[in-house]
Amino acid sequence: MAAHDHAQARSELGDSDGPQEDQLQEAFDAIVSEGAQRLHRTWREVLTTGLAGGIEVAVGVLVLFAVYAETGSHLLAGLAFSVGFIALALARSELFTEGFLVPVTAVAAGRGSLAQLGKLWSGTLVGNLVGGWLLMWLVVQAFPDLRATAITSATHFVDAPLDLQSASLAFLAGIGITLMTRMQHGTTSDVAKIVAAVVGALVLAGLQLFHSILDSLIVFAALHAGAPFGYGDWAAWFWYTTLLNMAGGLFVVTLLRLVRSKDMLQRERADAAA
Repeated sequence: MAAHDHAQARSELGDSDGPQEDQLQEAFDAIVSEGAQRLHRTWREVLTTGLAGGIEVAVGVLVLFAVYAETGSHLLAGLAFSVGFIALALARSELFTEGFLVPVTAVAAGRGSLAQLGKLWSGTLVGNLVGGWLLMWLVVQAFPDLRATAITSATHFVDAPLDLQSASLAFLAGIGITLMTRMQHGTTSDVAKIVAAVVGALVLAGLQLFHSILDSLIVFAALHAGAPFGYGDWAAWFWYTTLLNMAGGLFVVTLLRLVRSKDMLQRERADAAA
């Protein structure tokens, strides 16, 4: 149902709270529409958009390495990494950790199934990792002076024990990336979306939160560069980071948005069942 139809329905029922509610409804409708489109992609579309997303994040990692090597500042390197998130936003590629708010809302609204959500998540995750792994190999070959920077950066993640601090860093990363998604879907302005991407990059990369895709690409670069650890060390870090990213994104930002949109979800499910 179009946004103006929802607004008319609310007006007739006398439950419209004015312009703010209308804006929330428009944002909700846009999220459901985009989420349904993403959920109904074929495997080919899911994998290719995931590959593209991994490549774009890898470009951001390249710039992150270059700036960190020159400045030694994680905050400046995090700002530089925003190139990757800006590319994702403008090119409309797919990042695994950006799949928590939008497609989940579409499923809750009855516009997609859990099986489709599983396909989107698994295909995007594989595509991100494969695309990122390939481009990080190319980066290491093209910029051998950055190899030491890659190994130093990756050590922060693979050497981290599974304790409360590591779990908190991964949980916060899930909240941060999903909040960035929420901000970008709350506006139609490309400038505002870019600002949200820069803020997201500063929080995630600048503060070295544990992000399953971004930091995996850093580790892949280090492995290509001959790091003194292996893929087993990466996997030992990756499994809990991925689960906690999902927990932070789903049980904080997404859940709050779904609770806030309860009435809209009920109307949408009724429309979907009609």
